[in-house]
Amino acid sequence: MASFPTRVRTRTWIIIGAATALVLGGGAVYVFGFAIPGAQQSSAEAQSFDMTSQASLQTLEQSVTTSGTLTPLVNEDVSWEGSGTVLSVDVAEGQVVAVGDALGTIDTLQLNADLLEAESTLASAQAKYADAKSSSSGSTADLAEIAAAAASVSVAEADVASAQEALDGATLLAPVAGTVTAVNVAVGDAVGSSGSSGMGGSSSASTSTAAFTIVGTDAWEITATVGESDVALISAGDAVHLTTDDGATLEGSVTTVGLLPSTTSGAAAYPVTITVDGTADGLFDGVSVDLEIVYESRENVLAVPSAAVTTADDGTSTVTLVASDGTKTTTTVEVGETVGNLTEITSGLSEGDEVLVSSFTPGEGNQGQTGQFPGGGDGQFPGGGDFSPPDGATFPGGGQGGPQGTNG
Repeated sequence: MASFPTRVRTRTWIIIGAATALVLGGGAVYVFGFAIPGAQQSSAEAQSFDMTSQASLQTLEQSVTTSGTLTPLVNEDVSWEGSGTVLSVDVAEGQVVAVGDALGTIDTLQLNADLLEAESTLASAQAKYADAKSSSSGSTADLAEIAAAAASVSVAEADVASAQEALDGATLLAPVAGTVTAVNVAVGDAVGSSGSSGMGGSSSASTSTAAFTIVGTDAWEITATVGESDVALISAGDAVHLTTDDGATLEGSVTTVGLLPSTTSGAAAYPVTITVDGTADGLFDGVSVDLEIVYESRENVLAVPSAAVTTADDGTSTVTLVASDGTKTTTTVEVGETVGNLTEITSGLSEGDEVLVSSFTPGEGNQGQTGQFPGGGDGQFPGGGDFSPPDGATFPGGGQGGPQGTNG
């Protein structure tokens, strides 16, 4: 099976598999690629330094990485149901509205006429239905006539309700909360079946352009694709870690995983939709987002830096335990999964055990140097590990495993 991108959460670990110290002729010392400023010559012998880390409980996650595009869940086109001339436009592009806020108003002249006509048609249908019932002899033809008249009444009643709704909607109200992103009408425009719903609507035919568009900013989804080898790993409900271009981080979950792929350059891509949990400033429609879809997550897994584990040709894995007095003991361990820079330990270690990650010695024949690590870092590994000096070494100020030290 192909390997998949992984993510280690809870702690950020920087594991350095090999460390070297290089002493140059000018007296500068480079450790992990950093020059140690203020290095002074020392006549002491070169000594080895150990980097250690504690076995600790971690959360290990395996994930599929991809990218997607933000889309607001609320993206509503809003127009009048009835026809009329725009009397007022009450919002502007960029304005935030709440549910029920007035967007605009049209005149009611045509709306009243439509309602009166619908009511007249309904009255005629009801009269015809009554006549059909009263004059019926019970024959098949008469019964059919009654049924047809009843159907006409139902249609007329629906037309009256629609006309009344249009009249009531002369003032168009926002059906959702969000930001008005488009205003396509102005005062004096004809909208509805008798004219255009767009700007300067003088045409006699209606158009599909909405009078207003409202986009929500509190609910988002993401559309993305994954490859054929990844789609079988993920499912609806999987947690998703999101990172925007400006570094903002959010969480989400998989909503749907498509079954029908699209094909680009011979590679199958399956659609995936993701719902964002919560919201954050700076999210916009169409923004690209990096995604980590977590298909496996295990908590409280005992792990050590992978650099601390040595695996022989026969598959046996060992680590070097470092006691509080500096004594080192090689012990056999059983390992599980390797995720990022961490390796799971299934047996052979306990939480808090100190293990050797790496050792380094200044180049033989060069005199030792003293100096301070850039930034004053304490040289510690996650889980409480440190740089442990050999017996007899001293650090200025009495610090242990810290940035300042005299390595003879």
